[in-house]
Amino acid sequence: MADVVLEAKVAEAGLADAVEVVSAGTGDWHIGAPMDRRAAALLRSEGYDASRHRAQQVAASWLAEHDLVLAMDAANLADLRTLGDTDPERVRLFGDFDPVQPGSEVPDPYFGGDDGFVSVLAQVERTADVLVASIASALGR
Repeated sequence: MADVVLEAKVAEAGLADAVEVVSAGTGDWHIGAPMDRRAAALLRSEGYDASRHRAQQVAASWLAEHDLVLAMDAANLADLRTLGDTDPERVRLFGDFDPVQPGSEVPDPYFGGDDGFVSVLAQVERTADVLVASIASALGR
């Protein structure tokens, strides 16, 4: 969900020419599969296009290739940090940018009900807004 929302907000801010958004898991499960049907349905209902998203696994090379690598929770952050030398300013929690709960984790709503997806989307949207503003500022836009 964060990938789709962040990509849309980057485009809305006119930053698509300078910012590439990619998404991957730290594990190899679901590679090539679309996102959870409940997440996709919610995103569609809110005007986002979730049709292109496919699961992939993060590679160690991403730590050097990308300016910012964001993890949704502490476990994934720890997994990323085992992949190689990581700069704590470049490999961070997505929730570090959350204006309501700075430093929070984004919970995985997979095993819960639909309401979990709704609350995660709200957290992702408000955090993506702050993140995009931060990127725009860093780019001088």
